[in-house]
Amino acid sequence: MARLKDYYVKDVAPALMKKFGYKSVMQIPKLNKIVVNVACGEAGSNSKMMDAILSDLSKITGQKPVITKAKKSIANFKLREGMNVGAKVTLRGDRMYEFLDRFFNVALPRVRDFRGINPNSFDGRGNYSVGVKEQLIFPEIDYDKIDKIRGMDISFITTAKTDEEARELLTLMGAPFEK
Repeated sequence: MARLKDYYVKDVAPALMKKFGYKSVMQIPKLNKIVVNVACGEAGSNSKMMDAILSDLSKITGQKPVITKAKKSIANFKLREGMNVGAKVTLRGDRMYEFLDRFFNVALPRVRDFRGINPNSFDGRGNYSVGVKEQLIFPEIDYDKIDKIRGMDISFITTAKTDEEARELLTLMGAPFEK
């Protein structure tokens, strides 16, 4: 887990400094946090489903998830304000680097017909988001013990000012962008 952090300091930071011509080491973009989010509309009516989501997320990330609640009531979705609608985990520090390493090198290659992640999913401010269709790509999840296949959104929040800087940062850290 510290391996990727050391790699960033030794190889990634100098490469970024050289490519973009930064004057100070404080200008070099770095990964701030990773947010893993699982949304499930039926979780409000079914508490067992919420428990399954929480256990899956904690196995995948190694950290206790936070339950997210609905901000507004929407009658068409049978949703009331304050109902449980999902869970999220914010990873920082060593856990973040360890998850990043496992996600890029173990989980993504297990996706069927994987050709790389979409290089256009940046938000314009240097942050990247990717959606995963099933939690089974993570080796911590046992296929026989899941009740339902659920997807998740994974957001990589960086200190980069532009998408080009963030793309280069993630590429140097091992992100398998499609060509």
